[in-house]
Amino acid sequence: MILLSAAVLLLVMLIAGWLTDPAAMTVQLENRNLQPSLQHLFGTDWLGRDMFARTMKGLLLSIQTGLTGAVCSAMIAAVLGISAALLGRQADRFISWLMDLFLSVPHLVALILTAFVCGGGMKGIVIGIALTHWPALARLIRAEAMQLMTAQYVLVSRRLGRSLFWIAGRHLLPHLLPQLVVGGLLLFPHAILHEAAITFIGLGLPPHQPAVGIILSESMRYLSSGMWWLAVLPGAALLVAVRIFDVLGSHTQRLLDPQQYERL
Repeated sequence: MILLSAAVLLLVMLIAGWLTDPAAMTVQLENRNLQPSLQHLFGTDWLGRDMFARTMKGLLLSIQTGLTGAVCSAMIAAVLGISAALLGRQADRFISWLMDLFLSVPHLVALILTAFVCGGGMKGIVIGIALTHWPALARLIRAEAMQLMTAQYVLVSRRLGRSLFWIAGRHLLPHLLPQLVVGGLLLFPHAILHEAAITFIGLGLPPHQPAVGIILSESMRYLSSGMWWLAVLPGAALLVAVRIFDVLGSHTQRLLDPQQYERL
């Protein structure tokens, strides 16, 4: 029931972002600084723009950015984790060192540096997320792949002369796919929050796009004048979206690996 409710709520947010009327985000000075009401659920800003429309559009942009970055990061984790198990001890040492190197640097710091080097924007954020969020998942994939490499059917395949790519595609990937799906879903909340943080400090999406980080950054100067809805409601919507993906990831893991929860 919880999983269904989270999926429905996420679908509603995505549809609201897709169906947003562009006219609601245009300047309408006669409607500026309106508090939340039935006509404007999140109120309006200092230019009369509807905050609900801007927030839903911003969440859609954040989800698209986070999805692209999380998928790329999961792919990197899969390639490196499987390679560590397949390519021998030297490759395993190098990949393990690489994991420790990236884990020793805070995600946000590495993401800021990567986004800055790549010129900012959506491209910089996606590259930054992909290059900084893979180590934890790669370590999990590596451990699972190492265990699978000692299975009897894998040893028989190697003795029969099967190539490493054949073993990876036929034996490893089918068993590792649930971990990759769950890991990608659990990477999603971090990617969305980090995208908002980078955009908040001005290194993310361009100012003309209604990203949630831009909305929160612009609203800071108006909090002292009592316009609380400009920051509180978009921020709450962002937290709800992040919590939805966290619930989807945890319940998907329970569906794909019920024995783990029975042991717990």
